[in-house]
Amino acid sequence: MDAGFQNGEQNRPLSQAGRNLIERIAGAGDLCGAGSGSGTSGHGDLLRKRSPIDLQPLAVVRSASTQDYREIVDQAATAFSVWRMVPTPKRGEVVRQIGTVLRWHKRDLAEIVSCEVGKTRAEAEGEIQEMIDMADFAVGLSRMLYGVTMPSERPGHRIYEQWHPLGPVGVITAFNFPVAVWSWNAFIALVCGDTVIWKPSSKAAISAVAVMSLIWPVLKKNDLPDGILNLVVGSGPSIGEAMIQDRRIPLISATGSVHMGRHVAAAVGSRLGRTILELGGNNAGIVSPSAVWSSPSGRSYSAPSVPPGSAAQPFAGYWSTGTCSTASARPW
Repeated sequence: MDAGFQNGEQNRPLSQAGRNLIERIAGAGDLCGAGSGSGTSGHGDLLRKRSPIDLQPLAVVRSASTQDYREIVDQAATAFSVWRMVPTPKRGEVVRQIGTVLRWHKRDLAEIVSCEVGKTRAEAEGEIQEMIDMADFAVGLSRMLYGVTMPSERPGHRIYEQWHPLGPVGVITAFNFPVAVWSWNAFIALVCGDTVIWKPSSKAAISAVAVMSLIWPVLKKNDLPDGILNLVVGSGPSIGEAMIQDRRIPLISATGSVHMGRHVAAAVGSRLGRTILELGGNNAGIVSPSAVWSSPSGRSYSAPSVPPGSAAQPFAGYWSTGTCSTASARPW
């Protein structure tokens, strides 16, 4: 399906509701692609964003400089010492409030995602719903971080298992799922007591800024310090490389190509850090001899006359603008 069409109708430019949200974030100026909460910055390159749907201008994002990055990681490390001491169920309550805000702004955020990365509105709304679902899941998890106990050979003693937060964690996301993948990582990290530093794809910077602008006030309302959730928009060679080399960040979760994943794993592993990698694929679609496909016109085909790529193959290959890591690219 062409990214500019949905249900047979051309996908219109960003609606007034979505544009109002961007204007509310930016005020009269550019969007700030670096921040830790109440104070935002961005002294790096300007990203002049256009929609892939109609090439119309969307906004200008000021990316993070290396100095911005260093200051933000410092804030994340400082906030970690506070956030880790908040009782886990109370951390879950904060995530619940974040999920509520996402519910309130689901359509606005979906319109921004759709116009920035070219998804249909339905797929973009599904992505925001994934964030909401992950918030619900994390809230439940906040009361289920169990540890086992066992008897000790020493009189009057028992042994117990207790989980400790890691520290500031880095999340590097790709443009194909610009906000959902971040939530998979961030909401779990939050209930576990970690702070989060998010480097989104520069191709989806507006979506990231919009999400954080809605979430930061929730943290402020709960009298929490800046630095718990952080944003650094920037290029891979500058900001991304700084993150994977930074010993202050014990865990990096990265989504992208296999080539990128190998580089991240080697860099983080060399400093004995941990990685979570979700990388690309090149999946095959196999048409079995017994396959039967009915075309939209009602005509039926049977293998071996089934056209390769028909039936489920177009969905597997082109769903979500053809950018899924599990997209099927080789029909057999």
